[in-house]
Amino acid sequence: MSSEAERAAEAAGSVLGDRKPPRIGVVLGSGLGAFAERLRGAERVGYHEIPHFTLPGVQGHAGALWLGLTGDVPVACLQGRVHLYEGHPPAAVVFGVRVLAALGCGAVILSNAAGGIDASMEPGDLMLIVDHLNLTGENPLASAGDSERFVDMSCAYDAELSAAARLAGRAANVKLHEGVYAGVRGPSYETPAEISMLRTLGAHAVGMSTVLEVIMLRRLGVRVGAVSAVTNFAAGLTPHPLEHAEVERVARAASGGFVAFLDAWVARAGALVPPH
Repeated sequence: MSSEAERAAEAAGSVLGDRKPPRIGVVLGSGLGAFAERLRGAERVGYHEIPHFTLPGVQGHAGALWLGLTGDVPVACLQGRVHLYEGHPPAAVVFGVRVLAALGCGAVILSNAAGGIDASMEPGDLMLIVDHLNLTGENPLASAGDSERFVDMSCAYDAELSAAARLAGRAANVKLHEGVYAGVRGPSYETPAEISMLRTLGAHAVGMSTVLEVIMLRRLGVRVGAVSAVTNFAAGLTPHPLEHAEVERVARAASGGFVAFLDAWVARAGALVPPH
């Protein structure tokens, strides 16, 4: 763990007082920030107040760490993230999840807004990520020492967390698709030919985040689960041009079902991680 991440966690965790440290971390993608504001007894710390944190520069990413409870589960929630396409290096992209690990989160649930490739999914649907394709051209472990560099990714997405997500979907009465997420660098959306390529490679949804965070969390020994909110049809599947404003709008419209699902998933995930 980098000293920077430890110092950031210490500064952010100072608001906890005598409350229990978080067991579950959550990262909220574009337009999905409503979950953080529903945490019970929440404390909010802006990224600008945390040493070494990089501020998001994209609409829909508020840039705050929230500490509170979902049910009886202590949670640390990142409301927004930074991306490679903003010009940040991989180390900055994964810094937030390093802080979650330093705070004591034994499992992290990642979320993102994604374009749907699979024809069975429509805008507003949720997709449990069961595997990914890292097509960003980057890896956060590239500068690590040999003993830290070679991380097994054959089970990147924790089986028990995924099983808990399926139960949560049923409890929240939310249809939960499952599939492979293609992580690309962005910031431009894909061409129809690129979407055809991704479909051939086995991708069901595509987005511009998440995969580097998953790699770092696995390096740190943190259990990982992830979900995509499908906010648009991928290029070539709709006659309409793709716009970030539309991504945000659909994400906000779907936030009710997303929050109910995430509440149920975090509650079940908490049972899988021993208290501190």
